[in-house]
Formats: sequence, C-alpha cells, structure tokens
Amino acid sequence: MVNNIARRQANKWNQINYRTEVRNSVVERVDKMTAVMKKAEELVNKAMKGNDASHDAWHVWRVRDLALSLAREEGLSSNSDSMEIVELAALLHDIGDYKYIRDPSEAKIVENFLDEEGIEETKKMKILKIINGMGFKDELAGAALCESLPEFGVVQDADRLDAIGAIGIARCFTFGGSRDRVLHDPEIKPRTELTREQYIKKEEQTTINHFHEKLLKLKKLMKTEV
Repeated sequence: MVNNIARRQANKWNQINYRTEVRNSVVERVDKMTAVMKKAEELVNKAMKGNDASHDAWHVWRVRDLALSLAREEGLSSNSDSMEIVELAALLHDIGDYKYIRDPSEAKIVENFLDEEGIEETKKMKILKIINGMGFKDELAGAALCESLPEFGVVQDADRLDAIGAIGIARCFTFGGSRDRVLHDPEIKPRTELTREQYIKKEEQTTINHFHEKLLKLKKLMKTEV
C-alpha cells in the first residue's frame, strides 16, 4: 500500500516536472524568436533608411502583416516554424535588393544576420530560398517553389499585394520619380515576353510601361487561394 502511494506520488511529480520543462522550453523558444524578430526590425530600419518610399521600412511592415494574415488563411498557423519562416522572410525580403544595393557585401547581410542569430540551418535555407526566389524577375526565370515550400507563396503574394491597388500605384510613381524616369512617352513601347536579364537591365523605360510589364500581370500570378 505504502509503495503504491509512493509510486503514484513519484509519477505525479514526474508529470509535473515534465510539464514544467515543456512549458519552460516553449517560453524560452518564444522569448528567443521575439528577440530575433526585434533585431530583424532594427536591421530593416538601418538597412533601408536611405531608400525611397516605394521600398522603405513601411513597405516591409505592410508585407509582414499581409504575409502573416495569408499564412493563417492558408492553414500555416498551427506550425510555429512555418510562421517564423514567413515572418522573417517577409521582414528581410528587401534587404540587399539589387535595385538599391550600394556595395556587393550588402548581398550577404541577410545570411550573416541569420547565422549570427543562430537560426537553424534548415529554417535559414528556407528563408533564403524564399527571399532569393520571390522577385518578379525570378518568376520570369521560371522559379516555382510553392509545392515544396508553402511559405514561399504566402510571402511572395504579400509582397505583390503591396504592389497593386492604390498603394501599388503610389509606390510605382514614387519609384519612377526617385529614378528620374519619364512618366510616359508614346515612343517608348512596353517590353513584351521579358526575360530575367531584360527585366533587370537598366535601360530607358517609362513609369507607365511598368504597369504593362509587371503590375497588371500580378493578379494572375498569385499563389495563394485567398
């Protein structure tokens, strides 16, 4: 009888200790990721400080919020790893953008940040794959990651949602103005059947042509169902 009581008591304490360890582990993980997200936000503010308003920190905050909302709608919220991948990829997606890069070393900022913060290799590679493949220039090259990486479509669509509608129009004109582009010239025709190389080539183009070459095509290129 005494042994049975002692055994039950020991089992009870073991269960309590186990639950405590699990809770502490979860709290520790949440605290760590909260700190990482805060540092990522600080990096965004620092790295994008000199950008024009079409690709500034406010663009990133909107993309982050849209991406997390889409992730929940797509059923990813039950997987904490997926949500962390989505948020970090959204926060870091425009750091080192070829349109704004000032020094070749800036291309490694995101990877260095993830290494410094101790992001596990599998998660890091997914984040980098999303960032490196989500641009319109990469869509033109035929990059398709959605089937193997559901977080990819979520972040890419969030970025594209911020490129259409009233905000998208405002961003387009802002970017064109920052590059001293001609607003419209009927002699300069929109480029059709663009290759990746043609898209990123710095040749004379107009802001209005950007609507025909990219923005008006985005709706049909969305990856998520919502």
